[in-house]
Amino acid sequence: MILEHTLDLFTHPDKAWQDIRKEHPDTKKLYLRHILILALIPVGAAYYGTTQVGWSIAGGEPVRLTPESAASLCALAYMAILAGIYILGRFIDFLAGTYGVDGKEHRGIELAAYTATPLLIIGAILLYPHLWINMFAGLIGMTYALYLLYEGLPILMNIPPERGFMFASSVLTVGLVMLVGLLGITVIVWSVGIGPVYVSH
Repeated sequence: MILEHTLDLFTHPDKAWQDIRKEHPDTKKLYLRHILILALIPVGAAYYGTTQVGWSIAGGEPVRLTPESAASLCALAYMAILAGIYILGRFIDFLAGTYGVDGKEHRGIELAAYTATPLLIIGAILLYPHLWINMFAGLIGMTYALYLLYEGLPILMNIPPERGFMFASSVLTVGLVMLVGLLGITVIVWSVGIGPVYVSH
């Protein structure tokens, strides 16, 4: 079923993680039914927000991107989301043995995908690209994603909660390192001429 478990992650997270554990979808199905669809929310919203709404600096005239520039940047962002979830999932599987996770319980990509769900959905706020509103919404999404990570990891990996807490903290560290790396890649991409192009007034 498309986007299965998504609503339960917000209403009954423990039940959702138990159901995900029983289901154990393969990576292809997980991408087709969940990740590919949800990843469209932030990039689609960002495209509309940056080309149609724009953002204002110090109350001045709204600044917008050209459709071509926004499309190329959003396409890169979409690929970064898909790749980021996969890479983080593989890192989780790599770390799993350290925390006593049985080889059959390596569920890294599932954990990464479902933990990222609040961040992808809250990305709809990019329809209105206002710095403080977007930052506040992002903080809410990040907080709930962390809750899902710490709550879901021991259930999905079938390990004690105290070991799950340490494992989740390691995953969080890896995620932050990946974020810093992504920012560095963004700077490099912009420096070679794939940066934003603004609509001239």
